[in-house]
Amino acid sequence: MPLLELDGLHLQAGPKTLVQPLSLKIETGEQVALIGASGAGKTSLLHALALALRPATGSLRLVGQDAWTLSHRDRHWLRRELMLAPQHPPLPPRQRVATAVLAGRLPGASFGESLRMLFSPSAEQARLAFEALDRLELGNRLWSRVDQLSGGERQRVALARLLVSKARLWLVDEPLSALDPQRAQRALSVLQDAARAQDRTLICSLHQIDLARGLFPRLIALREGRLVYDGPPQGLDGQRLAELYAGLDDASPAIVEPDPALPRNHAQALGR
Repeated sequence: MPLLELDGLHLQAGPKTLVQPLSLKIETGEQVALIGASGAGKTSLLHALALALRPATGSLRLVGQDAWTLSHRDRHWLRRELMLAPQHPPLPPRQRVATAVLAGRLPGASFGESLRMLFSPSAEQARLAFEALDRLELGNRLWSRVDQLSGGERQRVALARLLVSKARLWLVDEPLSALDPQRAQRALSVLQDAARAQDRTLICSLHQIDLARGLFPRLIALREGRLVYDGPPQGLDGQRLAELYAGLDDASPAIVEPDPALPRNHAQALGR
């Protein structure tokens, strides 16, 4: 049984079509890069997968359950299976970084555990947050306030939240936009390695086409709300990429050269 199954999913906001009807299946443990120009529908699709945007028509099944036929209470419970890391994470400015990271553990936590994580993390909880931050080169920020962080540091805090979560589906929206190319690749590798080790399913929207093609075994490409490609990176050659972005505002997708410090066959190590 697929972890995630879309059947004719159609997203609309008033008269505007966000995503035209599409159907696809994503299995447990898959790593998928979602690509396309700005306005292609990537963020809308991620919010639909996070059960935050109700489809106009079609169905979305998560762990075998048709999400939008469930009661509000049951659908809220189903959301514990997933976590969304938005491009601009809404982190309270006066919150400590440790607490912001531990928020990834709140779904499913007891009332007492939740209070402890929010107001006075235990030594074990602080260790968990530190280890996630340290993997993303932010260990020294554990007790900093969020308003002391740069935009790139905030993005990595959102990724650290994923690393400590128990969610089976990780949805990540443009996680590298505020990072320099080398740090972006290192952060993405940490996220992919953790997802593979924990058997999590990762769906990540990216503008960095070289990283998407080099590190992900499956690409899903959208253009103006239409699904135009779903398959391995080898099938998306230069001509098809040019057609994907032709005539659009960001017709030249971001190109990030692989970090020479990482092995060239890193994609194979990630399961390609």
